[in-house]
Amino acid sequence: MHTPEADIASDAELVARLVDTQHPDLAGPLTLVSDGWDNLIYRLGSEYAVRIPRREVAAHLIEHEQQVLPAFAARVDVPIPAPVRVGAPSELFPFAWSIVRWVDGIDGADVTAEERASIALPLAAFVAALHEPATGDIPANPVRGVPLATRDAAVQERLRHLSERREVAGLAEAWRDALDAPTWDGPPIWLHGDLHPGNLLLTPDRSGLAAVVDFGDVTAGDPATDLATAWLTFDPDARALFRDELTRRSPAALPALADDATWRRARGWAVVMGSALAANSDNNPRMASIATHALAQFP
Repeated sequence: MHTPEADIASDAELVARLVDTQHPDLAGPLTLVSDGWDNLIYRLGSEYAVRIPRREVAAHLIEHEQQVLPAFAARVDVPIPAPVRVGAPSELFPFAWSIVRWVDGIDGADVTAEERASIALPLAAFVAALHEPATGDIPANPVRGVPLATRDAAVQERLRHLSERREVAGLAEAWRDALDAPTWDGPPIWLHGDLHPGNLLLTPDRSGLAAVVDFGDVTAGDPATDLATAWLTFDPDARALFRDELTRRSPAALPALADDATWRRARGWAVVMGSALAANSDNNPRMASIATHALAQFP
């Protein structure tokens, strides 16, 4: 299967009109730099980027980012795409959009797992800072932070599809074990929701974490959802570093953030996300490479 088709029409000319109409003081040259599943990213001049939806089903995810990212930015040490300006729905474009700060970095999907090992410790620190009990309005998300059993039908269907191409016994075993693990019974925890390598930027010298981007799936629930990045992003050695550092940083008041049951569910969430990427990236080499790495962690 291919990456979902865009169903919201936009181009650089439209985005330029939107910026000029609502934020004329920031108007400047635009360059398309990312065409993801849900959003387009245009670089705006040298300091900013415009984040604009490409699919109606995901259009409200930008509103979720606008709702929660300013508070997140105040407590994490890594740059995130908190909006510096909000684009309001209008006659030109009926959905929300954002202007965020541009961060120079290297797409985590464009480097090897060995190179991504350099971000194991800073990513653990980021996750530890983000994973606080959620308060206030929590964006609803039916596919992140939820009990793994609610994803069983979708995963089983993807495993059947993948079995036509590759061996899936390791994935199936990890999935069964995750379903058998105790469910999360703590408070809902704030989540990034989609913490795969393509949403991580390495510093230009590849020595650290430059930014964490794309919070479209932001929600609250089971923290194991985000811990899936241990398999999506890292090889076994770096995964162990990530887990040890996150365990060290987990607050005593919430010991279940780092217990064995949480990590068993995290393996299951890696199966959820890895299988989804594998099943929907036939025309997207970047996302397919993430899926190839993730599935290889379950021989």
